[in-house]
Amino acid sequence: MKLNYKIIFYFLGSLLLFNGGFMLLSTLISLIYKDGVTLQLAISSLANLILGIIVMFFTRKHTKEMNKREGYIVVTFGWIIMSLSGATPYVLTGSIPNFSNAFFETMSGYTTTGASILNDIEAVPKGVLFWRSLTHWIGGMGIIVLAIAILPLLGIGGMQLFAAEAPGPSADKLHPRITDTAKRLWLIYFGYTAAETLFLSLAGMSFFDAINHALCTLSTGGFSTKNASVAYWNDQPIIQYIIILFMFLAGTNFVLSYFAFKGKVQKAIQDEEFKLYFKFVAIFTIIAALIIYFRADLTESSINHPMVWGKAESAFRHALFQVLSVITTTGFVSADYTLWTPFLVVFFFGLMFLGGSAGSTSGGVKVVRHLILIKNGFLEFKRALHPNAIIPVRYNKKAIEGGIVFNILGFFILYMLSFIIGALVFSMFGIDYKSAVGLAASTLGNVGPALGDFGPVNNYAALPNLAQWWASFLMLIGRLELFTVLILLTPFFWRNR
Repeated sequence: MKLNYKIIFYFLGSLLLFNGGFMLLSTLISLIYKDGVTLQLAISSLANLILGIIVMFFTRKHTKEMNKREGYIVVTFGWIIMSLSGATPYVLTGSIPNFSNAFFETMSGYTTTGASILNDIEAVPKGVLFWRSLTHWIGGMGIIVLAIAILPLLGIGGMQLFAAEAPGPSADKLHPRITDTAKRLWLIYFGYTAAETLFLSLAGMSFFDAINHALCTLSTGGFSTKNASVAYWNDQPIIQYIIILFMFLAGTNFVLSYFAFKGKVQKAIQDEEFKLYFKFVAIFTIIAALIIYFRADLTESSINHPMVWGKAESAFRHALFQVLSVITTTGFVSADYTLWTPFLVVFFFGLMFLGGSAGSTSGGVKVVRHLILIKNGFLEFKRALHPNAIIPVRYNKKAIEGGIVFNILGFFILYMLSFIIGALVFSMFGIDYKSAVGLAASTLGNVGPALGDFGPVNNYAALPNLAQWWASFLMLIGRLELFTVLILLTPFFWRNR
């Protein structure tokens, strides 16, 4: 079957319209704050809108059918096109004149990685900072899901796109119509963002800082408006606790939030993945907090402000904040965890491979995959003793098909291979071992902060341009969960069948 190129380009044109529309919001912010780059942002917006309209006009006569192959192409190239066009505000305003740097920043934004090449974030115009945060927010729930939610008039293969992009081993549907599912997810997403903005404002943040951090928390992105990230508010613990709450919510399956709002709280609480996610956060926080508490000298040297609510509270807060930040792949920083003993450096490095829940905005492997791998591993002991018995893996009291288990095993192997290859390529650019493995784990898992020269209090400005493109590739395949992008690199994908 030949590819329907017209529908592919038509959808890519519609994504350019999205980019242009959101850039208009940034233009409005620039105008309100009079930051001097309103015209440049307006030009960026108009360029995207005009190009999108032109592409859609010439491909308007298309067959409204999309198969899986076209879905994979639209998702992968959709993210690439959005990142390429999304770099224009940085370049035109002069905030990031180098295009490689600008593309890296944009890809880091859309994939909610949060890795930045900016040395002085606070000097960047507010309109550009807002655009930077918006790239997180758009990419958090997924560009394609957004398109399906507010462009039902397309009426084209929504399920193929949703399945190709939605995080996790399976895309839970809340409604028989995929457009209604996407709308419900985005309504919850928007509601959480508005709530966090309000709470942060009441806690003492400026409205501009509050809305930016809300956009970047719910998307589990990690861009901040301050050079010190959230460590800037270390003397205001209430602000950090608010961000902790919403990081936790952002790392849970949004479908569970929907059930909770519908009054089905028990269904949400009894979900096996949610219970394991909660246990992981609790256990890892206790471990980190105890080590920080008994090594207070390291704690004092790794934060910007003195501990204000007592030693125990400070140790608990920084442990909880950084554990959640890494597990949910948000990447906000309240302290430099690389100064918290060698054990905690390795500890947080390991957490980069965990990830939040499936159906959340988090990156990484996802908790449900770890859960099923662990269950299957234990069942192998039983199968060894009873080779003729049929012993299925169960999740939420339901037997899982063998194909799903094999898919998860395949994903995990491919993920680890991608990590190893990623680290090897980074080392080819002269990057030391510790930094290379940290970069590979962080970019592939969409975490943000890495290790070594690219740790929590550093940025990615020292990364060579070619290494930035490689990092961008890892961020993309990590965000789209490997198969969606890597399948395009196989020869059989492009054969007309």
